[in-house]
Amino acid sequence: MPELAFSRRAALRGLGAAGLLAALTGCGVPAAYVPEGRRQGPDLSDRDQALAFSNWPLYIDTDEEDEESRPTLDAFTEKTGIEVRYTEEINDNDEFFGKVSPALMNHQSTGHDLVVISDWMAARFVHLGWAQKMDRSAQANVARYLDPQLRSPAFDEGRLHTVPWQSGITGIAYNRKALGREIKSVKDLWEPDLAGKVTLFSGLDESFALLMQGDGVDVTRWTEPDFHRMCDRVESMVKKKHIRRFTGNDYTSDLSKGDVLACQAYSGDVIQLQADNPDIEFVVPEEGAELWAESLLIPNLARHKANAEALVDYYYDPAVAAQLAAAVNYVCPVPAAREVLAASSDKGTAELAANPLIFPDGEMRKRLVVARDISSAERQSFAKRWNAIVGL
Repeated sequence: MPELAFSRRAALRGLGAAGLLAALTGCGVPAAYVPEGRRQGPDLSDRDQALAFSNWPLYIDTDEEDEESRPTLDAFTEKTGIEVRYTEEINDNDEFFGKVSPALMNHQSTGHDLVVISDWMAARFVHLGWAQKMDRSAQANVARYLDPQLRSPAFDEGRLHTVPWQSGITGIAYNRKALGREIKSVKDLWEPDLAGKVTLFSGLDESFALLMQGDGVDVTRWTEPDFHRMCDRVESMVKKKHIRRFTGNDYTSDLSKGDVLACQAYSGDVIQLQADNPDIEFVVPEEGAELWAESLLIPNLARHKANAEALVDYYYDPAVAAQLAAAVNYVCPVPAAREVLAASSDKGTAELAANPLIFPDGEMRKRLVVARDISSAERQSFAKRWNAIVGL
């Protein structure tokens, strides 16, 4: 299993990229939005069989004997002749935004042909016109196999500019044996026997949806009053010292050591924690949980657009998607990959096909929703309030 080094749904710190963008646009920099007709530059794919692909660390399959070897990428190169310059340079959504935004605002190439960022950040790229529309006529696998529940998020209707790399669920993890009872609802986190033994995510984008769902809010259409009611509840729990602390991905250490008994958690992390401690359980609450994705997109003026589109479609081949899912253990955005894993002669691999945290079953899917993103107009004031509660 890959190490749990950090959250791939990195926390929003301060005003982050939103503050940077506001500063840039206030300093005489040209208007940030790029219309569709100005996003594509000369495509060198035909004469240059290469592409630059940037991803998060520990987010792809590797060879057990050679960690520098990535079997699915090697197979893609062998199949197509396209060399992939793969870098693990994305450690934080806002940090990456800050790195590439000056070029994108000035209508320059970033040097990236394909990147993976969290959907709330992908929403920002799409709204700014910084992501190119993909040619679906060249992506038969995407058209056929993309999970219907991820096909049309509010920020990118029809998934014209983005394609999920992996997906996941923000829910609740807890140590059932140590707690001595079940957790079924977000409201269960506020019971007296969990005082001082609960952690929440510090990142606004990572936290808000599940907490609103606990208040019975439809997070596909939440409003400003819904946000402030959620903040009021969390603030009251902070004052009572019911919440131990706010975390990034270090929540996994707290839960493993027993410093906390219940916490907000990501489904992919919990699969790995359960390998060491079967008493840890993951819950999609009765009120529902957030289904999110981290998505592939092609930045403006990418020099190898067609090659990037070919790589995206390659990863939607169910056999390739199954190989990736077996390595990273997040929710697979290609449901057809389940049959591939189930047919494996390796018992451990075949068992992954039955894991609802990789392939959610019908009952679980009824409780999963893709939340409405925080708009640019809302972000500054919402981040200010949330960060004051969290202590950022």
